[in-house]
This record gives sequence, structure tokens and C-alpha cells, in this order.
Amino acid sequence: MASILLEDAMKDGLSRGLKERFKERRGKLEIMVDILSTAREGVRKTEMVYKANLNFNRAERYIPFLEERGLMENAEAVYQTTEKGEEFLHEYQMIKELFLT
Repeated sequence: MASILLEDAMKDGLSRGLKERFKERRGKLEIMVDILSTAREGVRKTEMVYKANLNFNRAERYIPFLEERGLMENAEAVYQTTEKGEEFLHEYQMIKELFLT
């Protein structure tokens, strides 16, 4: 009985810790998710920077990384999430829900 309570308390603490961490500073993965999410409907770089809460220097590091991996494309100064990027966002959401619920 005591071990079950301890196990539940540990799971609750871990879950709460992860939830708090997601509210704090974003990691690289979260930044990439934010960029891809803003580019779903097609955006210019300035709009992407503001909506994803980035600065231009940081955006300049992440955009080529995402383009090289086929997660986002740039056509005539408009950035758009590709089908592969949409799949990535879907999988990310599923994993996030698994760990945070």
C-alpha cells in the first residue's frame, strides 16, 4: 500500500514538474514547434518571428535547419510547413499529451 502511494506521488511530481518546465523557457524542440505552427498557413519571416516570439537572429538559425530536413519550405518569401512538418507537429503533440496527462 505504501509503495503504491509513493509511486503515485512520484508520478504526480514528475507530471507536475514537466508541466512547470513547459511553462518556463523553451527548448530547441519547442522553438521549432512554434515556428512550424506559425508557418502552417504560410507566413512571411517578420510575421513568423513575432508569432513564434523569436528574434531574427534566432530565426535565422532555425529556418535553414527546418528547411534542410524538409519540415518547412520557402516560396517567394513565404514560409510554409510541409506535409512532413505537419506530421512532425502531430507526433510531437501526441508525445506531449502522453507525458503531460
